[in-house]
Amino acid sequence: MNAGTGTGTGTGTEGVGRFRRDAEDVRKFWRRLGLPGLVDAHTHFMPERVLRKVWGYFDGLGPLTGGVEWPITYRVEERERLAVVREFGVRAFTTMLYPHKAGMARWLNGWAVEFARRTPDCLHTATFFPEPGAVEYVREAVEQGARVFKAHVQVGAYDPGDELLDPVWGLLAEAGVPVVVHCGSGPAPGKHTGPGPIRRVLGRHPRLRLVVAHMGMPEYEDFLTLAERYAEVRLDTTMAFTDFGERFGPYPERLLPRLAGLEDRVLLGSDFPNIPYPYVHQLHSLERLGLGDAWLRAVCHDNGARLWIEGPGGI
Repeated sequence: MNAGTGTGTGTGTEGVGRFRRDAEDVRKFWRRLGLPGLVDAHTHFMPERVLRKVWGYFDGLGPLTGGVEWPITYRVEERERLAVVREFGVRAFTTMLYPHKAGMARWLNGWAVEFARRTPDCLHTATFFPEPGAVEYVREAVEQGARVFKAHVQVGAYDPGDELLDPVWGLLAEAGVPVVVHCGSGPAPGKHTGPGPIRRVLGRHPRLRLVVAHMGMPEYEDFLTLAERYAEVRLDTTMAFTDFGERFGPYPERLLPRLAGLEDRVLLGSDFPNIPYPYVHQLHSLERLGLGDAWLRAVCHDNGARLWIEGPGGI
């Protein structure tokens, strides 16, 4: 594993040089906490032509971005992005790729297999869409070693309770493979976002290891309640609490005691590279919540390490 070196196989140092100050600030953060690095549950690596289309959507102020300016801070080639995230000291990260229509998921999963093989510190990530054959290619991905799945209810504009997905959720619950789901209504609502649709899924599959992306922004309280009710529901911090995220989804201060109570089920997420601020800002935004160093250690490393690094099959 190439934690914090910037010299991983197949990477270059161009991006590291460009973002050296960022890397120094990030390493200073986790070293102060006595951590060996970070585990980031929510980063985006995709086929280049797909990622460039995503960037184009942000550049065009598409409606799903909330219509706000969204400059991509780490808009560099894949080789450089890998070098940067390793220089940050991220011990494990994800690809978080997702389809916006039928017929894409199997192809994306094929790319993800190859990416995981050449990127040992990346958690093999897969995805799905409500379409015939979904359970078959999800089963194939699990058998190929997928460690985490991504579902994007907002972009995909589908009901997570679609009957075509019911066997998929059941398979993932049985396999114990976490699935990160963008199901909150931020930064802009979708037809099937909000707590209701995914709550119905959990009602049928209560053992599902569901990770709610972006803390469920802006329906924070509803998703906190789901995490309190279901032992395998987790929340990732992606963009929550940041100055940018607070513009369209301010986190209620009254909920902080409940958030502290979920110390073992909150995971660091960043949205790297698609963030309009330096990576360290997400970390400092968590720190300024005032929930203490033990909470920060759990969120920024230990909870993710228990899921994906420690024990059998850990990277």
